[in-house]
Amino acid sequence: MRQAGALLLVLMLAGCASLDARRCPVGQERMRTAQLFFGRNIGDQPRVTDADFRRFVDEELTSRFPDGLTILDGGGQWKGEENKLIRESAKVVLIVLPKAGDSQGPLDAVRHAYKVRFKQDSVMLVTQRACVSF
Repeated sequence: MRQAGALLLVLMLAGCASLDARRCPVGQERMRTAQLFFGRNIGDQPRVTDADFRRFVDEELTSRFPDGLTILDGGGQWKGEENKLIRESAKVVLIVLPKAGDSQGPLDAVRHAYKVRFKQDSVMLVTQRACVSF
């Protein structure tokens, strides 16, 4: 019984140590962030213009993430069919996700809307934990 109690105490202390490692610096709080990567090529057609993307942001992103977001210009590359290198300009959107409520649903809705509107195969999404200060 003593051994079980000692083992339980060690496990509890180990759990506390891992919690300390996850603490944010003073003045910051733990939140999640999302990065969305929107390709701008549309097959053989002209690319998604800045005006097209701005309209998409106004109609799809802003209403779902009204607290704000950041948009960056980017570019990417990957191996396509027949092992051919494909390069594409992109827009990268960074969002600090709200603490409460569902953020996966709005993220999925935005990705779906972009794929349908601009005939894209995918919109890459990366989410991660972060220490955030406003």
